[in-house]
Amino acid sequence: MPTEDTIKLLKECDAGCKMGIDSINQVIDKTDNKKLYSILEKYLKDHKKLQNKISDKLNEFGDSEKQPSSLAKTMSYLKINFKLIKGEHDKEIADLMTDGCNMGIKSIHRYMNQYPAALESIKSLCNDLSELEENFAKDLRVYL
Repeated sequence: MPTEDTIKLLKECDAGCKMGIDSINQVIDKTDNKKLYSILEKYLKDHKKLQNKISDKLNEFGDSEKQPSSLAKTMSYLKINFKLIKGEHDKEIADLMTDGCNMGIKSIHRYMNQYPAALESIKSLCNDLSELEENFAKDLRVYL
């Protein structure tokens, strides 16, 4: 039986991964640069693959998935659409996604510190998400 920390950490990891998927989906069709589009597409697939692993673990533990908060989704939507009004979509997309990656990394590590009794296998999934976000941000730097 997983500990309460395990379930809580896994749910936060789930919500964070879904937030990344949602954010990428909001911008991917707004890019003009084919290389940037390919990067967004790659990380969308990687986020979805990781989210499936997280979902499988939640199902294995008999628990339900967690959706990102409505406030976080709304704020993300507004920020994305406001920034993209200005033009220079590729630069703005890279900037927005980099900010999202940095917020995701901070959040997942905050939750890992908050739930220290979580199973190591779940901490590993969280580290996978953090690493995914770090690599995504690094790949976006050329477009900033």
